[in-house]
Amino acid sequence: MPSPSSTRRSHLKLLLWGAAGAALLLQAGCTAGRMRRAIELARESEPLQRGLAGPRARLLVVGDSTAVGTGASTPQTSLAGLLAKAFPQLHIENRARDGATFADLPRQLEGSERFDVVLIQAGGNDVIRLRDLDEVALQIDAVTRRARERADRVLLMPAGNVGNAPFFFPPVSWLMTSRSRRLHVAVREAAARHGATYIDLFKERADDPFADSTTLNASDGLHPSDAGYRVWFDELMAQSGLREWLASRADRAPLPG
Repeated sequence: MPSPSSTRRSHLKLLLWGAAGAALLLQAGCTAGRMRRAIELARESEPLQRGLAGPRARLLVVGDSTAVGTGASTPQTSLAGLLAKAFPQLHIENRARDGATFADLPRQLEGSERFDVVLIQAGGNDVIRLRDLDEVALQIDAVTRRARERADRVLLMPAGNVGNAPFFFPPVSWLMTSRSRRLHVAVREAAARHGATYIDLFKERADDPFADSTTLNASDGLHPSDAGYRVWFDELMAQSGLREWLASRADRAPLPG
């Protein structure tokens, strides 16, 4: 029989899910337009890829709509596009898909070809869809371990505090913030276990430039805009050491095509 503590936890989960569901229904009239816009942006999005015959380094991008670049006006203004512009000799293979969760990433990581860097951008859908975060934590660990088999350098870059997106309103925004916080802890711990680099985009509302921003968020209030992806690019450069590492390879012979 389940213990009293586990029963209480189950009841608490049911209450939270029920409250979230009720709040989502109340919000439906306010967010229906933004939901339609999010779907439109996903349909319009296209992951930036660039094949080079003699690159200095090879990058594999996997993840969800934020890795695709949904919300950016063009693929060139997505995060992958900004990387392509900043590093002309970087080969970029982008397998990301809109709607992907960490459960979907093993398929994106299939194959045996080695890369120099794997960039993982995922987690937002795991938060929003109310997936079991204990299960998600196991998937994050497995994905990170698999990514380390594909490259020596693995960058884990989950979306920031989803609860701060203008798409959400209290009390659902509070739930999304709590879940985002837990997901970031799981990502940080997986990165530490497997020698990967965690890019921390999580901020509390008072410190988050994306909270209620009219310039950093796309028109759906959920994805970054061109300016938002620029902020993420700057964070990636500041936290990953990627710029310095790629600069160190500038004088090396090109990799075979």
